[in-house]
Amino acid sequence: MKIIEDALQRGDKTLNEYESKRLLDAYSIPVTKEHVAASLQEAIAFAHEIGYPVVLKGSSRTLTHKTEHRLIELGIESDEALQNAYAALQERGKGQLDGILVQQMIKGDRELVAGLIRDPQFGPCVMFGLGGIFTEVLKDVTFRVAPLEMRDALEMMDEIKAKKLLDEFRGKPAVNRDILARTLINLGKIGLEIDEVAEIDINPLIIHGDTPVAVDALVVLKSSNAS
Repeated sequence: MKIIEDALQRGDKTLNEYESKRLLDAYSIPVTKEHVAASLQEAIAFAHEIGYPVVLKGSSRTLTHKTEHRLIELGIESDEALQNAYAALQERGKGQLDGILVQQMIKGDRELVAGLIRDPQFGPCVMFGLGGIFTEVLKDVTFRVAPLEMRDALEMMDEIKAKKLLDEFRGKPAVNRDILARTLINLGKIGLEIDEVAEIDINPLIIHGDTPVAVDALVVLKSSNAS
């Protein structure tokens, strides 16, 4: 895939968020509408295209932990607010940004996590569980070795302690398990088909209506000297 080829030629260790989501989108995994803007005018134009409110994020292949570097501005609802947020992110990025990501604001009460790791013994493994701020604290996750069948993906959903979040919740519809299952299956396909991908982290995977949408994603690449 050209995005990965270009990244490896540059010597990048990760894809930025926009590039990571282009990979997911190519495998039919739902992602947010977004655009990396090279100028304030471009950012405002795209915000008008998708409609306020929007999220602004510093786009970087080196500053991968955007929250720690204060590179996220949520709930922007006007051109003036966007202009202020744009300037703030550029200042915090201090020359390490490749643009400003203008992103559709996805709201949801349910945050999941999904991803891919490479186990030294079993190879590509798909991970699924409770996401957002609770991922590290509760560690409510489950794993399967790729390739996954539909049965495997559905079983993963029933193995997490927070599985009731996938049913009707606070007046919101049950999660579309077919779309969620295909997301997990396709993460496994990426691991099997693209050897250069070392890890994928989708956190949060927010339930928007009944659809799981990748709101943030990081693809880690294998180092050039990796076996």
